[in-house]
Amino acid sequence: MPERPSYEGEARKLVLAFDIGTTYSGISYSILDPGYSPEVLDVTRYPSTGAGGNSKIPSIVYYDTEGTPRAFGGEALQESIIETAEDEQWVKAEWWKLHLRPRNMPSAHINDSDIPALPPSKTAVEILGDFMHYLFQCAKTYIEESHANGRDMWTSFNDNIDFVLSHPNGWEGPQQAQIRQAAVMAGLVPDTSEGQARIRLVTEGEASLHYCLGCRHAADGFQENVGVMVIDAGGGTIDISSYSMHSSTQTFLEITPAECRLQGSVFITQRAEEYLGRKLRGSRFGTTEDITQMKNEFDKTTKLRFSNPSEPSYIRFGTVRDRDPDFNIRSGQLKIPGSDVATLFEPSADAIIAAAEEQMRTATEPINSVFLVGGFGASDWLFSKLKGYFEPLNLQLSRPDSHTNKAVAKGAVAFYLDHRVSARVSKFAYGTRCAVEFDRNDEQHRLRAAAAIPRPSGRTVIPNAFSVILHKGTAVSETKEFRKDFIVECAERSTSETVAAEIVCYRGHTLNPRWTDSEPGMFSNLCTVHADTSRVARTLSPRRGFAGMQYFRQQFSIVLMFGLTELEAYIGWTEDGEERR
Repeated sequence: MPERPSYEGEARKLVLAFDIGTTYSGISYSILDPGYSPEVLDVTRYPSTGAGGNSKIPSIVYYDTEGTPRAFGGEALQESIIETAEDEQWVKAEWWKLHLRPRNMPSAHINDSDIPALPPSKTAVEILGDFMHYLFQCAKTYIEESHANGRDMWTSFNDNIDFVLSHPNGWEGPQQAQIRQAAVMAGLVPDTSEGQARIRLVTEGEASLHYCLGCRHAADGFQENVGVMVIDAGGGTIDISSYSMHSSTQTFLEITPAECRLQGSVFITQRAEEYLGRKLRGSRFGTTEDITQMKNEFDKTTKLRFSNPSEPSYIRFGTVRDRDPDFNIRSGQLKIPGSDVATLFEPSADAIIAAAEEQMRTATEPINSVFLVGGFGASDWLFSKLKGYFEPLNLQLSRPDSHTNKAVAKGAVAFYLDHRVSARVSKFAYGTRCAVEFDRNDEQHRLRAAAAIPRPSGRTVIPNAFSVILHKGTAVSETKEFRKDFIVECAERSTSETVAAEIVCYRGHTLNPRWTDSEPGMFSNLCTVHADTSRVARTLSPRRGFAGMQYFRQQFSIVLMFGLTELEAYIGWTEDGEERR
């Protein structure tokens, strides 16, 4: 990859990237000084985690009975905090990010009752805001203490701080809006257009690609017109994306819609808890307290060490006096067949393989390299399992380096600095509901004839039509617009003074969906765009329609831009000979 050019801005700027995961979170940053090439740096010191290169902290918050946050991250694991929390009835929030998940994601194995409940009177967005505020304070303290003249440096940034916030591939417009809302609640930016312009959102898949591009060991995997798959295996989600490189521009094109699966490592722990409950039924160690302790120990050690199904695994939970030979408990530890542990991992591996197969099936370029990153990507069992799948397909699987859990935060900063992806593929079809003129020669129209509506012009229209503006699987560059023209007829001029259009997403498999009433569960409203067209409405000339009825006709366009990681939607109309939006 080419050398990063010098920063050409006029004033020093700070870029902060927050990777807020289901189980762990981290921060990377870059200080942009005019005339100097920017570097990607990590926050490696947090309260109560000590020094020594810790790049992540647990995504845990303790709240008191008033809903005030009292401890975050590593602080929440301190014995004194745990004791105080018990005495004062604080509530621990963990895995709270999963409460933000889109309800239309494939997730039959999980519902809200499977996720730790949110503290009373707290929403997941509020917790996200509190956690962002804490991460910001951690970044401030680290920079002030780690850089020469750190306090003066921090002061020099003033409000010239941009934020890069990552999210799973499967998070969509509503979740992106919640992330932006949480950033305002955290005090990162004001709730203005200028404040929101300081926030960049990036998918975890795209951030992981940028991370791999910066890894020396991964460089050989990027070749022109050959696809590269990036698997980000995290605590909650598995994000899979595929790209190809244009060597002349050193930019990347997404070659198939990104995938997201709710099968991260927390679900292995969830399955372990259910397994332990069944296995120890009838043992004196089968109490809720013991099962919880074993689950936590499994999560912290056994799960991380597991690599070979032919060797037993152990969960240490008690003292040397704790034993129950009938249940393979000796010296305070439970012995589990490795084959049993493998069954806890396999649904996650199967989900990754299924998503990878979908990527390879739909990719527009052949894929020959696969990179595995993310905290779960450090699992030796998972790496071995995936290697056994990919190698017979002549696909090279590799982990770029030993710090795969830093991938998203570091890659998010690189995304901001380098911006390597120039085109992305639409995951769904996007358009709007509309009415179409009745055509008696069209069978679908005849089936809906009872719903026909007469218009003032004398036309007869059929409602519940779907007009596709952006088709699924379309490669979208950052500057390309997709637009379609529409008209609205109304009997009163005043009705033309405003125009509103619903932007609708179709998630089904029909290549050219025509009717929203044929698969109602596959259509969802993303947003409604409103336009004040009062000035042009005053210039509309009345028309004569059916039986001499007077009516007014307003023409407008719906414009979609999807080149960045967020959808932009506009209404456009012509006023005084120029297009307004």
